[in-house]
Amino acid sequence: MTSEPRPAVDELVARHYDELRVLARSYLRRERAADTLQTTGLVNEAYLRLVGVSELEPHERTRFFAIMATTMRRVLVDYARGRARVKRGEGAEPVPLQDVEESLTVEEAEELLVLDDALTRLERINPRGSDVVQYRFFGGLTLEETATLLGVSSKTVQREWLAARAWLRKEVARDLGLFRAVP
Repeated sequence: MTSEPRPAVDELVARHYDELRVLARSYLRRERAADTLQTTGLVNEAYLRLVGVSELEPHERTRFFAIMATTMRRVLVDYARGRARVKRGEGAEPVPLQDVEESLTVEEAEELLVLDDALTRLERINPRGSDVVQYRFFGGLTLEETATLLGVSSKTVQREWLAARAWLRKEVARDLGLFRAVP
């Protein structure tokens, strides 16, 4: 039995729905897929996963976007995992997004999974850097919004952002076999 979302979550989604659609559209555009998941489907799936979130207040826009960013990332990663399972020969599984077009090629699904794995590793060695990437890249937050959310200066967020992005690029390229180590 699932609980109903708190009125604060409903209010935040209603107030920022257009912004959430823009955010979802930018995620889907980054996947470079010819056919895309429906923007509305991604927003709605993320909203449904927020059922039970009770610590949000209606004025907490920045925290709300941070939570929605992480949730949208999880939706896309779950979808990519489903695509990868199909590639490995498993039977077709229902996709959690209703009425969704095929969006990710097998290669794009693999890239998204590699990025998610690298982000998980980054979280273990640099939790704040991982948060900055999630909030900036997946959440669309500004440097200032991210700094406020994390309780640090904008300069600190900028340094973390640059370092984490460079580390992720290196890790993803290595995991995808795009460059070889020099002996």
